[in-house]
Amino acid sequence: MLKHIPNILTIIRFLFIPLIVICIFTDNYMLAFIFFTISAITDIADGFIARKFNLISNFGKLMDPLADKLTQISTLASLVFVRIIPIWILLVVFLKELIMICGASFLYGKDVVVYSKWYGKLATVLLYIAIVTSLLLKQLQLGGLWQQVYLILYTLALIATVFALIMYIKDLYKKGFIDKQDLKKEVTVDKKEKKK
Repeated sequence: MLKHIPNILTIIRFLFIPLIVICIFTDNYMLAFIFFTISAITDIADGFIARKFNLISNFGKLMDPLADKLTQISTLASLVFVRIIPIWILLVVFLKELIMICGASFLYGKDVVVYSKWYGKLATVLLYIAIVTSLLLKQLQLGGLWQQVYLILYTLALIATVFALIMYIKDLYKKGFIDKQDLKKEVTVDKKEKKK
């Protein structure tokens, strides 16, 4: 039973996504805050249990980061839709995740696992703080100066997000997972093959 706990926690995070979205759309920001926080706790718990008891599975490797990305994107998209945050915040995070997904697909054939580094974790924590802050401020109906506070938090989170992306790409390049020669090659088609 223990070996299934990390995957069960991951599935629970998927189930929380529609609940968070519904709460935001129905102006129940405190409940959205609670669900989002529980989701974050299950994320920490499943990662800890999987590493502590060596229960890392192929399902977990694929679905755990997917649950994180979908939770973040869905929550941010909902906050944009109800006009709590500006759309540029969502676009930056979405673009970063899109690049990460493309990178993961590229590295899949090379049998490379990209582990979380401190800068990736920092970006995730800052984004979490920014999201829960905006939910709480909206629930408490605090505006003015408080609105500037959560925008500053989002800005810091996005700076950390972009920095993390650059560092991941740099790390993979230095370790040779991104072929330096391939980056210099031009795609050409042999004339004889073209005729065939």
